[in-house]
Amino acid sequence: MLRIDDHNRFAAGFTYVYPVLSRRAGGVSVGINLNPNNACNWACLYCQVDNLQRGGPPPIDLAQLIKELASLLDALLAGAFVVAGGQAAALADIAFSGNGESTAAAEFAPAVQAVCALMQERKLEVPLRLITNGSFLHRPGVQEGLRHIAAQGGEVWFKFDRGSSDEIATVNAIAWPLERAVAHLAQCAALAPTWVQTCWFCLDGAPPSAESLAAYCAALQPLAAKLQGVHLYGLARPSQQAAAPRLSALSAEALEAVAAVIRKETGLKVIVSP
Repeated sequence: MLRIDDHNRFAAGFTYVYPVLSRRAGGVSVGINLNPNNACNWACLYCQVDNLQRGGPPPIDLAQLIKELASLLDALLAGAFVVAGGQAAALADIAFSGNGESTAAAEFAPAVQAVCALMQERKLEVPLRLITNGSFLHRPGVQEGLRHIAAQGGEVWFKFDRGSSDEIATVNAIAWPLERAVAHLAQCAALAPTWVQTCWFCLDGAPPSAESLAAYCAALQPLAAKLQGVHLYGLARPSQQAAAPRLSALSAEALEAVAAVIRKETGLKVIVSP
């Protein structure tokens, strides 16, 4: 049975694809994991990947990926996966996500193109999504992949957790200047419909400060007209990182209060997933 609190990438027995019950997708998301080695260039405090390591993905076997995706889609259509209540799982989207940064893969653009071809062959009318930290937007191959996603009618969910370089360094464990994060977000939005995705939580018992929220809004406001909105979410599943004991979830009410400020200060649509 698929559950919101369990996103095991290997439960279905595949290397590259996996089904999860997603709060934000609103149903069953078929994930494409281009990082089966659990390697990422970031190490976010809240990351749910066990045995996460720094680095990039191994070479990707595109033929195997597409074979696995076709097989998993067949299984979903045959009712092999169920959700709470015993109901057959319905497909909500296909998403490049997984155990690291998908766009780090040298085969990212060909993988997107192959997935698009399979979706067109099967006449799948569900969104194709990319969940990304945006750090490789400067690569021509990544830009090509985003164009394929846009042509398929898909979208990007771009990780943007905080509005200052210091807080990005703390939350995402990466030296990533705010100016570069904003520039890559703007570039992404110019290539494909783009949502910001932001994880808000308490660190050492304290929620992000009012100053932190103000800096976050100030960073996004100039791009508001180019963005689809914000996916604001909390800690539905436990972190598997060393910082896990320092993290605690904000209440649904607290997240809604944060969302209200973002809406007021930026004009952006905000969807909250506690």
